[in-house]
Amino acid sequence: MTLTRNPFTVAIVAGGRSRRMGRDKALVELDGRPMLEHVIERVSGLGQAQTLLVSNDHAAHARFGLPMVCDSLPDAGSLGGIYTALLNSKHCHTLVVACDMPFLGPALLSHMLALREGGHDVIVPRVAGYPQGLHAVYGQACVAPIRAQIEAGRLKVIGFYDQVRVRYLDEDEWGPLDPTGQALGNVNTPEELAAAQEGKRGVR
Repeated sequence: MTLTRNPFTVAIVAGGRSRRMGRDKALVELDGRPMLEHVIERVSGLGQAQTLLVSNDHAAHARFGLPMVCDSLPDAGSLGGIYTALLNSKHCHTLVVACDMPFLGPALLSHMLALREGGHDVIVPRVAGYPQGLHAVYGQACVAPIRAQIEAGRLKVIGFYDQVRVRYLDEDEWGPLDPTGQALGNVNTPEELAAAQEGKRGVR
């Protein structure tokens, strides 16, 4: 599905320290290709007007050919990556995804993007009741509350959700768009990478 109205940005967050993986997750190979390459491929046909890579290692990630921006606020974790994405977005809405989600589902992402017309500030799926904040659409109204959270040292990704209008997608809504259970899977550790390589792709 290509969305031509209401232009939006896609931001891939690759600025983390990959402590659990022990090396840059964006560059870890899955099926012979860097994980970030899988993510870029999965979001390439969504119809976005802008694509950004939030990265603190431009030298390592330059080969992927995307415009890159460094974290605007250092040491702010994933919440800081979302904040940076929104600051550098040219549009009212930004789809933010993590670089460790190589099985992103374009059908689910397109469905989420279509919900922008409802006036929501955050559009996010929940797994077992927990929002997946690095697989979400954010509006510019989120910038100020995120900044306040970071300045207060509260870095939980969903910590500001009670201050904005959130549209949740529970499994009964997103499940039919992700029948294999792969789209919301993260690959954070060597064990999860091994499982993904073996085809056990329901990792969350």
